[in-house]
Amino acid sequence: MAKKAQKNQGNTIALNKKAKFDYELHDRFEAGIALTGWEVKSLRAGKGNITDCYVIFKNDEAWLLAAQIQPLQTASTHFVTDPFRTRKLLLNRREINRLQEAVEQKGYTVVPTALYWKDHLIKLEIAIAKGKQLHDKRETEKERDWARDKQRLFQKDLRK
Repeated sequence: MAKKAQKNQGNTIALNKKAKFDYELHDRFEAGIALTGWEVKSLRAGKGNITDCYVIFKNDEAWLLAAQIQPLQTASTHFVTDPFRTRKLLLNRREINRLQEAVEQKGYTVVPTALYWKDHLIKLEIAIAKGKQLHDKRETEKERDWARDKQRLFQKDLRK
């Protein structure tokens, strides 16, 4: 019997690269998400986007707003699909209290940084973040450009 070829894909579904540029990230948490069946199928196909979404707290629960999961053509014929619906985050009480405290008292915000597979479950990495000023963003951009140039110079020296 022939073995089935395994797909060697990474477990990352979507990244929020903009969050690392716009915010100074501090503590990170792993949260589950309450999803419907068509959303899981769409995420398996890589149709998720968490670039401009954020987390709010309502009735001592965490909710993910503005995350986009585009429905597949096959799923959209069977269900009423809303790509931007509000999704509940699954965190324990201690984590929710810690996140709420940071948002309310210290002026931080909670942003999603990555959406990924963990075994057969879909997890969302969220981080407590503080907004960067314009000069901080410029400094980050300079550091990134210098790291890129340094890598090019190093590769150039190795070729000689």
